[in-house]
Amino acid sequence: PVPLQEAYTRVLMGNIDLSRLVFPSNTAGGTVESFARRALWDVGLNYGHGTGHGIGNFLSVHEWPVGFQSNNVPLAAGMFTSIEPGYYRDGEFGIRIEDIALVVEAQTKEKPFLTFEVISLVPYDRNLIDLSLMSPEQIQYLNSYYKRIRERVGPELQRQQLEEAYKWLQESTKP
Repeated sequence: PVPLQEAYTRVLMGNIDLSRLVFPSNTAGGTVESFARRALWDVGLNYGHGTGHGIGNFLSVHEWPVGFQSNNVPLAAGMFTSIEPGYYRDGEFGIRIEDIALVVEAQTKEKPFLTFEVISLVPYDRNLIDLSLMSPEQIQYLNSYYKRIRERVGPELQRQQLEEAYKWLQESTKP
């Protein structure tokens, strides 16, 4: 069986691959969901739940019609969704990496294309990441994400004089 660290890294790779995806406007979430599963599929693994769901102002979570299942509406700028691939080994462990993302217009030469902006700003568990499995693009994305966390969350922790939390954040978001 795939070791825990590899399983976690592959779930993270799927999370990153979907989070950094650029796709045509009017694309349904079910069309792009496989990007979150590919790193797991490469070694014969999968998960038995949806990859994400809408986040809204009525129910707060699991708000239809946004998401990655086949019956969801096409993604559009301004929609919020979770991106949450996972992997579970019965009786041993479960992994789910969940980020909240905003659908935004992508910076492409031709318009209109979309992408995701992850807004949850929480570091991943460094002890479980095997960088040797990740592509240079995935590592670049991870470093950029960590830089954004430092820039947006770090000053607030300092403003609140939460020095221990600030030190933890700096350590957890090192390139």
